[in-house]
Amino acid sequence: MGEERAIARTAGRALDLLMFLVEQGQNGLTARELAQKLGAPRTSVADLLKVLEGRGFVAPTAEGHGWRLDFRVAQLGNAYLHEFSVREVGRAAMRELSRRTGLTTQMAVLDHTDIVYIERQDASRRRSEPHVVTDVGSRLPAYCTSLGKAMLAFLPDDEIDRLYDSPAELASRTRNTITTLARLKSELAAIRRRGYAVDQEETTEGIVCIGSPILGADGRPEAAISLAGLSAGMPVATIESLGRTVARTASQVSGTRGGSRAIPKVKAAKPRLRRRPVVHRRRRVRGAA
Repeated sequence: MGEERAIARTAGRALDLLMFLVEQGQNGLTARELAQKLGAPRTSVADLLKVLEGRGFVAPTAEGHGWRLDFRVAQLGNAYLHEFSVREVGRAAMRELSRRTGLTTQMAVLDHTDIVYIERQDASRRRSEPHVVTDVGSRLPAYCTSLGKAMLAFLPDDEIDRLYDSPAELASRTRNTITTLARLKSELAAIRRRGYAVDQEETTEGIVCIGSPILGADGRPEAAISLAGLSAGMPVATIESLGRTVARTASQVSGTRGGSRAIPKVKAAKPRLRRRPVVHRRRRVRGAA
């Protein structure tokens, strides 16, 4: 019990130390100043700083007399913004999307060649729920899911080459699964043009998913959302309509977070000039009635 309390006290001091550095900014604080603020012995604070430095949470200031925050803190902040915050912002939009369409709505993030599900809103109607639910936290290959392809489509080509440098990365799951890099790249180009991706029974027989990316300000995908339903009730016209719907929703979430949109901008058609009707004047012939 005493050891557990000591661990908790040390963890608390480490967190308090980081918060003091947050408040101080780039100027940093010396080990003596930190010890005073924490009410702890300088030797204990020195040990904490050594551990935190080794893990990338703190670093010496430019002049070397104090301590400041390091890159790991930025990674934690980015993880919150890119994953959990987008989940919070997108939840209401997903709920509305599921209500309007009667389909299960899912959100995932990209982790190398996999997607990880971070949110799901189940349909109020029961027609697709038993077949489509995917547990939050579960993983699937990105190349055969609408969520994954929607995010892959907005990565640079050289990054796609690195992710799928081995043919084994594109294993077949169903008879519809894309299994070559050339075909995958062609599919990603089509997704960029229309703003949404389709999983036409590529992951699971009988299931169709339509997904669109949530893009950051730099144009890279932060997450994606999708609609999922039974292929039996998904003719091509319905898939296209749902694709436009989910793309609009994803773009709204992107905009709320200050990101860019995946929906291609449609140029306004130039107004057609109306031609003046040609008036054929009747020639008067002398002597005619």
